[in-house]
Amino acid sequence: MLSTAGFSEGVEQLGVRLEPLRSSHLPGIASPKSPKAENHPTYREAPKVTANGVHDIEDRILRMTGYYGYYPGYSSHRRDEGSDSHAETPASEASRERSSYQMCANVVLKVLGGLLVVLCVSSSWVGTTQVVQRTFKSFSCPFFISWFSTNWNILFFPLYYSGHVAITREKQTPIQKFRECSRLFGEEGMTLKLFLKRTAPFSILWTLTNYLYLLALRKLTATDVSALYCCHKAFVFLLSWIVLKDRFMGVRIVAAIMAITGIVMMAYADGFHGDSIIGVALAVGSASTSALYKVLFKMFLGSANLGEVAHFFSTMGFFNLIFISCVPLILYFTKVEHWGSLSSLPWGYLCGVAGLWLVFNILVNVGVVLTYPILISIGTLLSVPGNAAIDVLKHEVIFSVVRLAATCIICVGFLLLLLPEEWDTVTLRFLAALADKKSEEHGEELTESSIHTRSRSRANGAVSIPMA
Repeated sequence: MLSTAGFSEGVEQLGVRLEPLRSSHLPGIASPKSPKAENHPTYREAPKVTANGVHDIEDRILRMTGYYGYYPGYSSHRRDEGSDSHAETPASEASRERSSYQMCANVVLKVLGGLLVVLCVSSSWVGTTQVVQRTFKSFSCPFFISWFSTNWNILFFPLYYSGHVAITREKQTPIQKFRECSRLFGEEGMTLKLFLKRTAPFSILWTLTNYLYLLALRKLTATDVSALYCCHKAFVFLLSWIVLKDRFMGVRIVAAIMAITGIVMMAYADGFHGDSIIGVALAVGSASTSALYKVLFKMFLGSANLGEVAHFFSTMGFFNLIFISCVPLILYFTKVEHWGSLSSLPWGYLCGVAGLWLVFNILVNVGVVLTYPILISIGTLLSVPGNAAIDVLKHEVIFSVVRLAATCIICVGFLLLLLPEEWDTVTLRFLAALADKKSEEHGEELTESSIHTRSRSRANGAVSIPMA
């Protein structure tokens, strides 16, 4: 029989050393302490034995079973950590509530700002249309009005730079900011070749859109022209689907069909004669050129920030002033548009039209940055009832049933075009979640009613058996 000393020597020869247990006593039984154990350094002290010895028993069981990462007092430390985490829970909940409150406040402020921008967009567009019609009473030169108003686009970039200097801390010179925003034309900036290549087609489309819109206002009421112009959304979708290969959406096809139906009904309202059919054709042409302008901008220039858009508008204003100024002169000398003397021009109305048009363009482009883009589109749509109210109250225009139906159909189609691409998936998820919530509430009601029925049957001495 081997002795304990011999076994220890054999183990030491093998290079293994057994250390004495730090706490090998059972609860309630005192164990003797050897001097070696007292002098041996310990890195973690064993937990104190409580009155019932629960901590010590847990530590011994965990050590004997070889629990990974165990050290004496582990269970007590876990309890302390758990208490600490519970102590930290109210603070974390408070921070989450604070962050959610800030998010809700930001969303509310963005929506309120968007509603304000919507009112300003619709008011500026209604004001532009009504002032143009008032200008035609004394000065019927639509191309000159369009050319004069487009020249005011030069002010877009100076206004943007003024806002940039007032808001941001980093100060840049106008030339530095202009060069930075010129990257819209390419990495090399704007050259004469790029200026002509990129600006010329957009300036021509811009001039055609405004000129056709003003010509339509000479033939139709402001309500009809603004409603027909809303068809440009349908044309944008069709061109994007054909040219840009955008996603096909059945609801937008329906909206495009509704827009075309409204156009036909608008032309039929007065019996397809003279001014009515010409006015409808001019308004539809304006919407078509506007849609082509937007699709080409997306194709060649892509998405641009506010500074690049301001730079682009000012560039178009310069192009209009330099290269298109010959067209009003040609129309003047050919007596297509006769101005008279410069002093006889209604400068107040002309500046009013140009200023409102510039404000509308600024609000549309700034509003996309500050709020949701869908609100800007709704602001454009609200110009239809705004013009209708002014036409009825001030100009005493009487709308026929066919014309009202056509306007409503076009407006509904415009709203359908504002639906996002994932609207069907989001709607199905919402309906599924609503159905699940109703089923859960119904199940809770059945459970409560069954519990109530069982309690009553037990009180009466009977047992109710639920039917399958």
